Amino acid sequence: MISAVNSFSDGEIQRNLKKITIDGYTSKVMVILSTGPFLVAFALLLGANNFTIGLIAAIPPLVQIIQIPSIQLVERIRKRRVITVISLTLYRICIFSMALIPFIYSIEFGLIFLIIFLIAQSVFASIGHTAWASWMHDTIPLNQLGAFYSKRLMLSTIVALLTSLLAAIFIDYWAPSNLKSQIFGYSILFIIAFIFGMVSIYFISRVSEPRMIGPEFRMKFSKMIIEPFKDKNYRNILLFLGVWSFAINLAAPFFTVYMIKKLQFSITLIILFTIISQITTVLFLRIWGRLIDKFSNKSVLNVCCPLLILCIFTWTFIDLPSFYIIIIPLLIIIHIFMGISMAGIILATQNISLKLAPKGRGNSYLAVTTVVSSLSLGIAPIIGGIFADYFESSELTWTLKFTAPNGNLSLQTLNLQGFDFYFIFAFLIGLISLFRLVKINEGGDVKRRMIIYELFTIMKNSMRNLSTIGGIDRIFPPYSSVIYRPKRNKFRFKNRRLKNIKKNDL
Repeated sequence: MISAVNSFSDGEIQRNLKKITIDGYTSKVMVILSTGPFLVAFALLLGANNFTIGLIAAIPPLVQIIQIPSIQLVERIRKRRVITVISLTLYRICIFSMALIPFIYSIEFGLIFLIIFLIAQSVFASIGHTAWASWMHDTIPLNQLGAFYSKRLMLSTIVALLTSLLAAIFIDYWAPSNLKSQIFGYSILFIIAFIFGMVSIYFISRVSEPRMIGPEFRMKFSKMIIEPFKDKNYRNILLFLGVWSFAINLAAPFFTVYMIKKLQFSITLIILFTIISQITTVLFLRIWGRLIDKFSNKSVLNVCCPLLILCIFTWTFIDLPSFYIIIIPLLIIIHIFMGISMAGIILATQNISLKLAPKGRGNSYLAVTTVVSSLSLGIAPIIGGIFADYFESSELTWTLKFTAPNGNLSLQTLNLQGFDFYFIFAFLIGLISLFRLVKINEGGDVKRRMIIYELFTIMKNSMRNLSTIGGIDRIFPPYSSVIYRPKRNKFRFKNRRLKNIKKNDL
């Protein structure tokens, strides 16, 4: 590896950016093939129950807390490239070890070693990513930071979508009826992930490293933890993020399990749903970003958070007999709206923490935010797994029955089974988090209907600009022509109001 330097020439900067870009593509392939639905399906084939799936989902966020002492490690050693390359290489070795589980261990012990490898993998990833973030902050020019990362994110997302789809097709056509052969298919995916991961290590090790100028982490850990809780407004943010993260991760890790075990969907179909959600998220990131800049983060959260918990609530009705015919179209709609809401939540939750953290004390505030979110994200799926196993054989039915001389009529209005209880709990806790959101004081807040109006306006203009079909923008309701009046008439058209104004002027 090249030694650290004081500054880069323009040519070195461009070469560094190219290597970082290639690292982004290859590492994205590695992550896609070794996590998400593929990891969940692999664990299920090893005999994982709901609690084990919850534990697997809890490992990364809980271990992420290691990033705080990792900052001190980086400041003490001050060789970020060395820390990054060693840590992320060990991370990739853990992925390769996961691939060997079906070849070496029995089904009973395989699940235990999978948990061990995942814990080690998350530890090495947290340490490596801490050093990598500091390294990239000093390597990429500030005037190119936004454009570079947005382009890298967009292209990496395209690579991720294609990789997910090809891998899912491979798994479904590998050996659909043979259990042992299915496990070997996932091992092949993990080996491919390891190869791409080592390619990313090669390129990242060739990126030049600037010398660290001075220490950035001086505050004691105890003081760092206490300080943000003394800030009343920021304490509301922490409470909101804690409860919200708990609610979402109570349900999210089990969507894949639900579709595999309850709905008997193929991996390809599950990945297609994921792709739909991810594409929608990418498309709406820019739209929500514009609304955040125009209004506030809290205003966007007031729209996106209720939408997402409503999507979680709709999962309880998917397996009702009356929905069997439209179950796939219904799931497509749910994933579209989940993607729309997640785009706004991702941007707004990150921005509101950055915005309301006092200047000069951002490190401590954001570090505590990471701790609170990580604990909530980690504890939720473990508790959720316990509840899921408990309610797996439970059922709550509510049937309306009408009896007449000519016959009886029964209508099943509610039927909760297994995971349905789980989604209901997540929905209710999500509602509780909204009460904490209301207490956050950011400034620039507007009513929810104003955000919805602006959202439809942006979507309408985008459709008009992108489409060659005349009049397609009219598929959206003309919200801009309606004005809400609370006291007199509930609605009044804008053009009618303008006419009245002109008459009065005359």
